[in-house]
Amino acid sequence: MKYWSFIKDPLYGYIHITELERDVIDTLALQRLRRIKQLVFADYVYPGANHTRFEHSVGVMHLAGLLARSLPEEFSEEEIQEVRLAGLLHDVGHGPFSHTFEQLLMRRLGKTHEDLAPWIILNTELKDIIESYGYSAERVAKLAVGRLRDEKKPYLDQIIQSAVDVDKMDFIMRDSYHTGAEYGKVDIYRLIYTMEIYGDTLAVSATALPTLEAFVIARIESFRAIYYHKTARAGQILLVRAMELADDDIGLTSFRDVHDYLKLDDYYVWTMLRNHEEAGRIMADLERRKLLKCAYERIFHVHDEAVSSLLTNDSVRKRVEEEIARRAGVKEEEIAIDVPSLPSIPYFHTMKMDPMEIPVVEERAGQKVLRKAAELSKVIEVLKGFMNIIRVYTVEEHKDMVRQAAEEILGKPPETIRVSY
Repeated sequence: MKYWSFIKDPLYGYIHITELERDVIDTLALQRLRRIKQLVFADYVYPGANHTRFEHSVGVMHLAGLLARSLPEEFSEEEIQEVRLAGLLHDVGHGPFSHTFEQLLMRRLGKTHEDLAPWIILNTELKDIIESYGYSAERVAKLAVGRLRDEKKPYLDQIIQSAVDVDKMDFIMRDSYHTGAEYGKVDIYRLIYTMEIYGDTLAVSATALPTLEAFVIARIESFRAIYYHKTARAGQILLVRAMELADDDIGLTSFRDVHDYLKLDDYYVWTMLRNHEEAGRIMADLERRKLLKCAYERIFHVHDEAVSSLLTNDSVRKRVEEEIARRAGVKEEEIAIDVPSLPSIPYFHTMKMDPMEIPVVEERAGQKVLRKAAELSKVIEVLKGFMNIIRVYTVEEHKDMVRQAAEEILGKPPETIRVSY
């Protein structure tokens, strides 16, 4: 691989880039990521959290190359370049406001940014650039979203998408750095340099188990303190409402082709929403940081995925919102229930194992044996499962009435939660 120059990154120092990577970076599809924030409204809580999908993508590219080179497997320079390109392009399908827009995308089109990434790669100048250097754009497009399914090396997908993939490594480190939350200070290099391949599965070495525990804890704590901070979520709830109100008029989810989609970034959509009659009133509140208030919050863990699915069901949530509004004597539109759910240690791989487990390779009597992380770590065993946060939001003047109604329906939260209101 012939490196052309480098980019200075606050986390990893100088990241070298090849001529191919330079040409990909200079496309509209990649430059657009500079105008899409990584964390929507996290800056309402952490003012430094203004980083974008662009620098995250460059970081994932760098870590993907490091991991490919460090694995106990002979990769050609071409394969390493493919993996780096996949890391660079893994988020190219994101819409404006990142995962916030994805809620609208799923409801209206049943799509995620991972569905759109290959579409963008194969229908823009990206395809021509990648193939002009002798690489398969189709392979890169599939690998970028963990869907290559290479029969000889299926673990290639897991570099980009698994429980301990380079995507999660970068965003936990990067989001922690920019927020100052300090949860993401994990020795990711220990994980990278000790990872192994067992059959067709990418696995963590048992020698790095303490680091893996720190990684899992960092992800959960970041989830609670950053990604689902109640203030950031209050802003996101209002933004989704604004986009839903304006969608039919400004065509957020009715883009005709890939070029229409690439017009959608944070700046463009914010302006369109601001100029929409109904959505504009919500945007005016967001610009003044006039947010919904959390009247009720309850955090609990369950080990049953079915319970989590029930809690996140739109129709169930809507009925509970209506009942809380009725009991509190307020308008239904003044109530919003937020039930984010996260599998604390999800893992997608080719083996027939519980997807909530992380494969760990342990050496016994000179032989390598595949184990489940929860079998070796009491910390991971305790954290295994789903963490659910039930929150009820309303306008400030109705907070007490809504809290009382929510407690009657959902139960009183413990005092440790109540003090955070």
